[in-house]
Amino acid sequence: MNQITKRIFIYILGTFLLGIGVTFSIKADLGVSPVSSLGYAIALITSISVGTAVFLSNLVFIAVQFLLSGKFEAKNYLLQLISSVLVSVFIDATLALGIFLPDATNWTLKIVYLVISLFIIALGVFLYVSARLPLASYDALIPIVGEKLKKPFGKAKTISDLVNITISTLICLLFIQTFGSIGIGTLIAAYFTGKIVGVIIKYFKAPLYNWLGFSL
Repeated sequence: MNQITKRIFIYILGTFLLGIGVTFSIKADLGVSPVSSLGYAIALITSISVGTAVFLSNLVFIAVQFLLSGKFEAKNYLLQLISSVLVSVFIDATLALGIFLPDATNWTLKIVYLVISLFIIALGVFLYVSARLPLASYDALIPIVGEKLKKPFGKAKTISDLVNITISTLICLLFIQTFGSIGIGTLIAAYFTGKIVGVIIKYFKAPLYNWLGFSL
């Protein structure tokens, strides 16, 4: 298996895990992660699938990139769209499989689903970023926010997450009079996902990079 094949495999595996993680966060019914909150909010107020709604939210993130950077990078945006389609397809596919999971009718199962979603999303992020292929539009937006506000990546992500959560909350309150996609799980995901990714990087970055043929 050559390097590009390995990278594509890791990228697809990572995006598939992201889809599974989103499915578990939705099944937990405690609020979805910040990155998918806008897409899920759109899905709640319309009749479209979550995957389709996430794709539409990615179009919004691309538009914001253009507005903040003032640059129309056609090739970059096209690659982001391709990535967004892949993520959206996996979300709808895993949600369809998720019907076989029992509903979280008690707090124990809600917490179990939430914890599973945190670790699967963190692993998915680690893998798909490590492949060094085009990032999804939300992740590509964060460095632009950091550059515009002169903030490091971590603070730029926090700001982006808070803005996304706020907009998603307002949309849900306006159209369905509930917090909808936002809940305690959203805040937990915003705090812990990055930390879990950090632990995964500590133990698995070196062997993965070695397999991919990357230098550390």
